[in-house]
Amino acid sequence: MALPQIEATKNKKTRILAVAAAVNIAFESPDNLNGLTPSQQRPIDLVHLATQTKGDKALEVEILQMFARQARGCLTALTGERSKLEIKAAANRLRNAALAVGALRVAAAADLIETKGANPAALTSVAAAVLEAEHFILKLAR
Repeated sequence: MALPQIEATKNKKTRILAVAAAVNIAFESPDNLNGLTPSQQRPIDLVHLATQTKGDKALEVEILQMFARQARGCLTALTGERSKLEIKAAANRLRNAALAVGALRVAAAADLIETKGANPAALTSVAAAVLEAEHFILKLAR
């Protein structure tokens, strides 16, 4: 008579373990949490931009064109004969503008200048990132 009771206890433990496993799976973080998504691999993260503009395509194009003009102005300020404070301010403006539109490579390059200073390698990196973003924006605006 004790045998059915042992079997019932095993089934109950098995069910509890199954429920616990399901709860763990449901609340685990996704495997790609820290990886780049396809939208973040582009010069402009269009998913981020769409979130910022609530999907308004005309507004997206207008904001991207404003960013391209501002980025070009900041790049001019970074490469000109300026004081360290002015260079840091231009790099900060560029970084913040880039983060606002989702230009993550531009933001990262500008952050390097802001924190480490304007050395030739950092300036080249910023110029390349800005140029890449500008080309991407021009392709979108066609």
